[in-house]
Amino acid sequence: MRRKVTVVGAGNVGATCAQVLAQRDYADVVLVDIKEGLPQGKALDINQMGPVLGYEASVTGTNGYEETAGSDVVVITAGLPRSPGMSRDDLVTTNEKIVGSVTEHAVAQSPDATLVVVSNPLDAMCHVAKNVSGWPKERVFGMAGILDTARFSTFIAWETGTSVKDVTAMVLGGHGDQMVPVVSATTVGGVPLTKLVAADRIEAMVERTRKGGGEIVNLLGTSAWYAPGAAAAQMVDAICLDEKRLLPSTAYLEGEYGIDGLYMGVPVKLGRGGVEDIVELDLSDEERGWLAESADAVRDAASVLGR
Repeated sequence: MRRKVTVVGAGNVGATCAQVLAQRDYADVVLVDIKEGLPQGKALDINQMGPVLGYEASVTGTNGYEETAGSDVVVITAGLPRSPGMSRDDLVTTNEKIVGSVTEHAVAQSPDATLVVVSNPLDAMCHVAKNVSGWPKERVFGMAGILDTARFSTFIAWETGTSVKDVTAMVLGGHGDQMVPVVSATTVGGVPLTKLVAADRIEAMVERTRKGGGEIVNLLGTSAWYAPGAAAAQMVDAICLDEKRLLPSTAYLEGEYGIDGLYMGVPVKLGRGGVEDIVELDLSDEERGWLAESADAVRDAASVLGR
């Protein structure tokens, strides 16, 4: 029996996630959006790509939630992007309403599902989904670290002239300029990055990673979607296929890394039970300080929520 995955939000990120999942060919996908015709049209297009690429997953587009019933995983990408003149607080309160509403509808139809939050501001929206659903922390978490780590890995592969497949990296913290690329745990083919690249070049890659989303916005005039959509799909793979992948995810911390009561990006083991374990890395004093600063920034953003 095929698994069932719902993606809420048929914009660029949601549609890319649905497309990647369809190509994986182990689950049927329901694409939900309030805009009439948008999810239906994108679903039809993805279905018609199946004969070309050789997959048989069914993608359904809908403006309601009845078709989502019984989903194994629900991916939430719904929300508005930050527009010119909009403050961070405005974005938090606007998307709090949207994410809260879609979470309520989705969990009513799929009470045994796992929630993967992609909507921004990511860390704050995870709190919204957890509070509205009332689900345990293991079943509500966010996608950010995989994307940030992918960006860092890309820059490392370019800098070292090596295959990105040989890069092992990890980015922790909140999804923003205070994220923490963990240089001390970064290797290329098992060789520490610090043995291969000068300190100033490493710092440049760290800074480019932290500003990675903004760089794409400046180029495109809108947020990225290919890498974020694929990253969300990777998390769905780990859950639905019970892969026990060790992946950076935005998880609810209760004392880990000295942080309590906050969603933060950390390495977790992802499987059928959702976040099955949180892994604590041995950080340098500098990295631990950066993580504390990132936690302060996340806590500040979450303080705006009307919970």
